[in-house]
Amino acid sequence: MQEKLLEKFKELFGADGEIRTYFAPGRVNMIGEHTDYNGGHVFPCALTIGTYGVVRKREDNKLRFYSMNFENLGILESSLDDLKPDPAADWTNYPKGVIWAFGEKGMKITQGMDLLLFGNIPNGSGLSSSASVEVLTGYILKDFYGCDVTNQDIALIGQYSENKFNGVNCGIMDQFAIAMGKKGHAIFLDTATLEYTYAPIELKDAKIVISCSNKKRGLGDSKYNERRAECEKALEEIQQFVGIKSLGDLTEEEFEKFKSAIKDEDRVKRARHAVYENQRTIKAVEALKNNDIELFGKLMNESHVSLRDDYEVTGIELDTLAEEAWKVDGVIGSRMTGAGFGGCSVSIVKNDAVDTFIEQVGKAYEEKIGYAADFYVVEIGDGPSRLA
Repeated sequence: MQEKLLEKFKELFGADGEIRTYFAPGRVNMIGEHTDYNGGHVFPCALTIGTYGVVRKREDNKLRFYSMNFENLGILESSLDDLKPDPAADWTNYPKGVIWAFGEKGMKITQGMDLLLFGNIPNGSGLSSSASVEVLTGYILKDFYGCDVTNQDIALIGQYSENKFNGVNCGIMDQFAIAMGKKGHAIFLDTATLEYTYAPIELKDAKIVISCSNKKRGLGDSKYNERRAECEKALEEIQQFVGIKSLGDLTEEEFEKFKSAIKDEDRVKRARHAVYENQRTIKAVEALKNNDIELFGKLMNESHVSLRDDYEVTGIELDTLAEEAWKVDGVIGSRMTGAGFGGCSVSIVKNDAVDTFIEQVGKAYEEKIGYAADFYVVEIGDGPSRLA
């Protein structure tokens, strides 16, 4: 793979100068959805699929980008003097946003770059292809350009760039999971404090299977920002009666006690999901520590139901993937993952049921939705790295 990318880079940009190759993973969130901007806990892990980048520094301020996933767009050019979002420049707004954000944080980049990207994360799948590109860019600026940042800083700068440059009010989870990934482990992250612990995921006789709905979604133009605003309003209403900083501060019992402060039934549902999902995530990590994978799976299923009924971010595609998964013997748990409105589900499936799962869920999905889903049996990988 690396040789093929290097060959393409040289064909497009020439072979002179120092050329480096990097990788940043995608991520899947096992449980804890739409809690990261509500001050709750999340439990994501980095994957061994992700984004490869081949890069060379330039002597001028020119930026030249090329993606092997969007070859029809050709080489897209811009400049360090002109770092602003450009709807026509599509995916390049993610690396440009990170370069801009480094400048905003006092690390102005003065040398341009030639950058070729290839991602083996399905685009628009909800496995964080955009955050993967952001972390990859941040890691290049750290390693190649000598910016004095930690991987945690890269995560925060990536989130800042997505919020301020790309206009998506995402939480910290995606960038954090990718920047801080550790092979064989998920990250139990308190998004309110950024305190985290690594928890080993030991599935002795089971695999993690990602089911991609192939329904594309764009975060900025989805209802993502609307859901966030509904939660913020619900929090304001509850804060009139109890001194909390976020919905993640509430237990289920406290929520039930104070929910009458919320003046709109939809907002009650959104806040209930945020509170209960946070508590489910805490219980799920505890279950994993106790080797109770069955309870972990049950909590995954409950998470999907809450995202479907209270948060209303699933849709027929993700509901079909989860509901058909629940019918298959050997499925321990299954739920949508990511922002929703399309994207993927994640399932824990016993080894001897994986083939049946893919066949059965795939057949039912295509019959109901009218087009096929894709399935990926994935492994948990490390964070970003320089490959060559």
